[in-house]
Amino acid sequence: MTEELTQKTDGIVTEFAELQTQFGDAIIEVSQGLDCPLVVVQAANIVEVCHVLKSQFGFEEMMDLCGVDMSEYPDYPQDAPRFEVVYHLLSIQHNKRVRVKARVEDREMIDSVTEVWATANWYEREAFDMYGIVFNHHPDLRRILTDYGFEGFPLRKDFPLVGHAEMFFDDAQWRCVYKPNKLENRVLIQKTWPGADRG
Repeated sequence: MTEELTQKTDGIVTEFAELQTQFGDAIIEVSQGLDCPLVVVQAANIVEVCHVLKSQFGFEEMMDLCGVDMSEYPDYPQDAPRFEVVYHLLSIQHNKRVRVKARVEDREMIDSVTEVWATANWYEREAFDMYGIVFNHHPDLRRILTDYGFEGFPLRKDFPLVGHAEMFFDDAQWRCVYKPNKLENRVLIQKTWPGADRG
């Protein structure tokens, strides 16, 4: 089983060797993930790498884009960038998938890939709204899930579970009103990380 996995991993590395040759140090890592290959890219080179993945490798569709706050993940290096921007790509013609990651610091900008896949537009807006990840050259970067006057980024690990404020409709003023949230932050279950703390 281990030999079979090694051969499969070697095949993945060989498949993306051209990508590593073309971009050199811009490709941080190429490995086999649990369900598909993983390519970790320097944030500054994300658009160029995505263009090549689409044109030369045939990944014509971007299925998803999301942000991940790694600040509380076990064994994650303290000096590494806080956020990961994760791109899930699909090649219909080759029936393959690949996951691409780029790491960014808080308030560090990463270029938008909307010029490669137009569908990235709303996904990048969601990552901006939930994590505060800023996408440079995005055609319309504004909040998409929260209210226009919302403060903070709800999916960051340091955002309180009950939020900073609550909103309600005031009949006397005939408008929505915000007031500070006085609920206590209750944690009923401990956090678990798949594979990280199960022995």
